[in-house]
Amino acid sequence: MKDNRRVSTDTVSEPSSLTSALRQRVAQAVGASGGWLPFDRFMAMALYEPGLGYYASEVPKFGLLPQGRRGGGSDFVTAPEVTPLFGQALARQVAQALQATGVDELWEFGAGTGALAGQLLDSLALLGQSPRQYTIVDLSGSLRERQRAALLRHAALVRWVDRLPDSMHGVVVGNEVLDAMPVQLLARTGGVWHERGVGLDASGSFHWSDRPTDQRPPIDLPGDHDYLTEIHPQAEAFVRTVAERLVRGAAFFLDYGFPESEYYHPQRHMGTLICHRAHRSDSDPLSDLGLKDITAHVNFTGIALAAQDAGMEVLGYTSQGRFLINSGLLDLARDAGARENAMMQKLVNEHEMGELFKVIAFAPQVSCAGWAPVGFSAGDRTHRL
Repeated sequence: MKDNRRVSTDTVSEPSSLTSALRQRVAQAVGASGGWLPFDRFMAMALYEPGLGYYASEVPKFGLLPQGRRGGGSDFVTAPEVTPLFGQALARQVAQALQATGVDELWEFGAGTGALAGQLLDSLALLGQSPRQYTIVDLSGSLRERQRAALLRHAALVRWVDRLPDSMHGVVVGNEVLDAMPVQLLARTGGVWHERGVGLDASGSFHWSDRPTDQRPPIDLPGDHDYLTEIHPQAEAFVRTVAERLVRGAAFFLDYGFPESEYYHPQRHMGTLICHRAHRSDSDPLSDLGLKDITAHVNFTGIALAAQDAGMEVLGYTSQGRFLINSGLLDLARDAGARENAMMQKLVNEHEMGELFKVIAFAPQVSCAGWAPVGFSAGDRTHRL
């Protein structure tokens, strides 16, 4: 889950023109769809509408604010901004994967501030395992510019693309990428399943609107009590596409979520959809359009099945805390200062990021033989997927 630590800054008001223009465009889409827009389309527009969506606009989004700075500029913090120990530990697993699979390129999806890319490249150089090329796939122009500035020292190695080639040879990394992919909402009310979408009332305000559907969660939910949840066709399609094009190498995805049996537990009746703005969270994606992140937890069973459907083998699945410790985090922390050790605790403690965040990895069969990823050497939970 995004780190929502309160930052002692004064939040400045965002330009109203941004959200007004996006609201108008979404309202047009609602009208063109007969007055009802599926939530996954609404979420896609809210996050990625060119020039207006949350990730497509110039408004600053995430990362730590400089000490003493007043004003806006950050909505949440991801693990690479918490401490560079995150990227240093992950680099040990990446180095092993590069060597074991015989590839020399790294791919990162959704590189954010560029912090993780910098940590990986710095650490891989120290390990004598620098890649020939580091390719970033990121659709946000403003984030690309931030990444370019952060990675100037690695300019000779880094390139940016906005689509995948037909075939890939490399190690793939994605940190908090899957949670930002649009989801469909399913709501059981009065014992009947509906797909939840967005409508527009006479005053021009967005509101929830449900339509009966034949779609269901991937597992049966006993009873007829009201239940709201998400399904993840876009994230699963994305993983399937990566898996189909990954000829040699391995892929590692880190995100918050659960296996299917926990995701769709009968008691998890309110779903996992959540929004982030100014280091606060809320559950109303229909407000402040384009000015806050919208996210849902990941169903890791669905991700594993999508990879397997495309011919991949699952290399491992475990908690972030266990994965980082297996990858040498504690050894790295011995040489770090007191502050980094304190921040490191956030990455591994069960009540913070250590348990809610998970890591899953997969690879084509040709890249599986003769090695076992160090990150899953203890505490592998693949059997729970």
